[in-house]
Amino acid sequence: MANIKSSKKDKIKSNNRRIRNMSQKSKFKTFLKKVNININNKDITNSINSFKIFQSIADRCSTKGIIHKNKVSRHKHNIIKKIKNINS
Repeated sequence: MANIKSSKKDKIKSNNRRIRNMSQKSKFKTFLKKVNININNKDITNSINSFKIFQSIADRCSTKGIIHKNKVSRHKHNIIKKIKNINS
C-alpha cells in the first residue's frame, strides 16, 4: 500500500487508464470477430462495411499506443486479403 499522497493518486490514475485500455482492446477484438464472421459467411457488402468500422477503431488504438502499430497493420492486411478472396 502506498504511503505518499502522490503515489496514491498515481495508483488511481493508472487503474483508470488500465480500465480504459481494456475496454478499447475488447472493442478491437469484438469488431475483428465481426469482420471475420462476415468473411466466413461470404457476405461481401457486410464484410466491407464492418471492415471500415474495424479499420477506424484499429487505427485509433494504434495511435494511442493501446495496440502496437505492426499488429494492427498485420490484421488489416490479412482481412483485406480474405475479402479479396471471397469471390474466388
